[in-house]
Amino acid sequence: MRAGLSQEQLGIRVGIDPASASTRMNRYELGKRVPGLDLIERVAGELGLPMAYFYAVSDEEALLLERFHRLDPEQRRRLLACIEEIG
Repeated sequence: MRAGLSQEQLGIRVGIDPASASTRMNRYELGKRVPGLDLIERVAGELGLPMAYFYAVSDEEALLLERFHRLDPEQRRRLLACIEEIG
């Protein structure tokens, strides 16, 4: 939703047949089917997210993964240094 795409549009963009894109993406979202790693990789690429985002166990973890992924290398280094200092 945040990407401004319907399930069908996203499915088509990642290579799912247009006739079944909406249904397949809906089943993945509801947990009725499990997508393969190759599909997760394509979806992640299309949405600009790391693959690990889709395996996060909490919303907070997913948010951290998303935000970390969007940082440039220097920002990542500084953030990791802060984390080391805290923990």
